[in-house]
Amino acid sequence: MDCGLGSELGDIGAHGKSYIMVITIIALLFCNTVVVRAQQFALDTSAATMMAQSEKQTSGLPNSKIAPGVSNNPGRGAIVVVPIPTSSPAIGNGATILGGYIFPLRKTDKISPPSIIGGTWVGTDNGTRAWAVGTELYFNQDRYHAISGVAHGDLNYDFYGTGTVNGDAGRKFGLNQTGNVFFGEILRRTFWEIFVGPRLWIGKSRLEPQHLGETFPDLPPLGVDFSMNSLGFKIERETTPNRFYPEKGTLFQLGSDFFSKDIGGTFTFQRYRLTFNAYHTAAKRQVLAYNAFACATGGNAPFFGQCIFGLQNELRGYPAGRYIDKDMLATQAEYRLSLPWRLGLAAFAGLGEVAPSFSKFDAGNILPSGGVGPRFVLSSKYHVNLRADFAWGKNGRTFSMGLGESF
Repeated sequence: MDCGLGSELGDIGAHGKSYIMVITIIALLFCNTVVVRAQQFALDTSAATMMAQSEKQTSGLPNSKIAPGVSNNPGRGAIVVVPIPTSSPAIGNGATILGGYIFPLRKTDKISPPSIIGGTWVGTDNGTRAWAVGTELYFNQDRYHAISGVAHGDLNYDFYGTGTVNGDAGRKFGLNQTGNVFFGEILRRTFWEIFVGPRLWIGKSRLEPQHLGETFPDLPPLGVDFSMNSLGFKIERETTPNRFYPEKGTLFQLGSDFFSKDIGGTFTFQRYRLTFNAYHTAAKRQVLAYNAFACATGGNAPFFGQCIFGLQNELRGYPAGRYIDKDMLATQAEYRLSLPWRLGLAAFAGLGEVAPSFSKFDAGNILPSGGVGPRFVLSSKYHVNLRADFAWGKNGRTFSMGLGESF
């Protein structure tokens, strides 16, 4: 759980692949993902975050998902509850409460990774309120991963327009967005540790100006209700031994969502996301992590259905929503050091860009990111960290806290 929105909304779990929260800020910055999962169970204090990434395991390799020193049949499980202060240039100052229960769905199943039930609540002094609850279940000897969640959001945030030029200009337009969303996904293991399956989004949202009479280019009609319904699929392969704190292995995810008027939606567009993470143990207690992310949007997508820089921790140092466009590329690396007394440190850096098409990417529009942050182990059973990240971007700084690593 990343607590982030601007310092912004957050996650739980290890890689930016979390799903249980996949449903929080999605209600906020509507269809861009709010993920709740044992790996990214966090409300990332960067505006809009949380949706995004999922699970693991091998076709019949019993211990491939068991973390070193962690039993795959741990008995009771672990409860993690954390109140986190929120400070965001997008949604104001307030608090985020994150909670999750990590447990084996069946004690006799010694292959499936632990499942998760979790939730989050966010409130700030600018009137923003949001909540989300969700589950991420692993069962039948890790043949199936099932994720579902529901969220409600009432967000007051700043819209800068789409494109790098508008993001650089920094001209803000105050928006109020309310929304409700349901998300469901079920994946089945096929071959070579690859999971494949369908997913579904059903949601409604409404946009209003914070100040009556104001308007802004790039906005859909204000004061009307939008339906955001989609069918899609996901392909995933993960080989990390511990999804909460990966020290080796890789994660590959390719997801697509097809929003359409034919299934009751207001807009017809397509959204594609590709994630690749790699982890390497450099030395005892030291991990090098790498992340690459690509996003593409086709059709008539509203701004909140496009690629939002800073969402899902792509990248830290930017309030989610300042840079938005149809396509996006981002990459980052992080050094993680575990220290005695449950402490840890991380340092990270990355580059990214948004553009109306991949052919329009320009080296002059690259958005750099870098930062550092301490870690504290909340659950030694599963190595779930509380993290705090101080990040720097092209236009300033952000501070975010969350459960689990950013990716």
